[in-house]
Amino acid sequence: MKKITIVGIGELLWDMLPSGKRAGGAPINFIYHATQLGANGYAISAVGNDQLGIEIIQELDKSHIKYLLSTVNFPTGTVPVSLNKGIPTYTIVENVAWDHIPLLPEALKIIKNADAVCYGTLALRHPDSRATILTLLSESNPNSIRFFDINLRGKYYSKKLIEQLLQFATIFKFNDDEIKIIKKMFNLKGTDDEVCLALLKKYHLTHLIFTAGEKYSVIYTPTEKSFMETPHVQTVDTVGAGDAFSGAFVYSILSGKSLREAHKTAVDVSAFVCTKAGAWPSYKELKNDEK
Repeated sequence: MKKITIVGIGELLWDMLPSGKRAGGAPINFIYHATQLGANGYAISAVGNDQLGIEIIQELDKSHIKYLLSTVNFPTGTVPVSLNKGIPTYTIVENVAWDHIPLLPEALKIIKNADAVCYGTLALRHPDSRATILTLLSESNPNSIRFFDINLRGKYYSKKLIEQLLQFATIFKFNDDEIKIIKKMFNLKGTDDEVCLALLKKYHLTHLIFTAGEKYSVIYTPTEKSFMETPHVQTVDTVGAGDAFSGAFVYSILSGKSLREAHKTAVDVSAFVCTKAGAWPSYKELKNDEK
């Protein structure tokens, strides 16, 4: 049986947590979890010609994530993270390696054969990576899942960019903070439920995912709706929890699970990540927790 191939394009970086540095970056977090669940996961990004770049490649190797990384003349990305009761605040450093991802022929080949591709807004903040990512999305397999996790950070987004990225998307994900920004930006009226259904229809999405942190999550399709409360766990931090949800959901859908089953897997994996430090916990611990 052919392995499911899932690609993440964008920021690859070190989250500089109070407990030490941890590999991260939303699209690559997504790939980490899809890979641990059984996907053929590819990270497309860039690193610097520095020790942090060497070390993050070692992390990818340890996690069995395949990658197409360019080494560029900018430092490997870092993001200082402060935690308040486990909730992270990010200070995103500018003009780093993942701002300058070049377009490689090998990346076009990978993207044309992928079953799913994940992307967000942040990695398009610089013209270099924006041009590369938009080209890769335009060349992606038309039958693939194109997962747009909006992942709004700081000042690095605009209505024009979000609309442009929604045109590519088959699945759109945002959270209860981001929906407030989207409502205002797009002048959308009504309840959260009505706004989600309107976006699902307007952009011809197969799924729309709305997450409300420790409260609940809802997944919409044109014919179904799945609502689940978030399980209560002993939270260490929530870094990467949303990306874990996304990676687990997409892998589950591609594996043939029903909407409800895929949603349950996503919720369980996301909750597990909250009980560990950083975005890439060992799945051996997840399997032990399930015993």
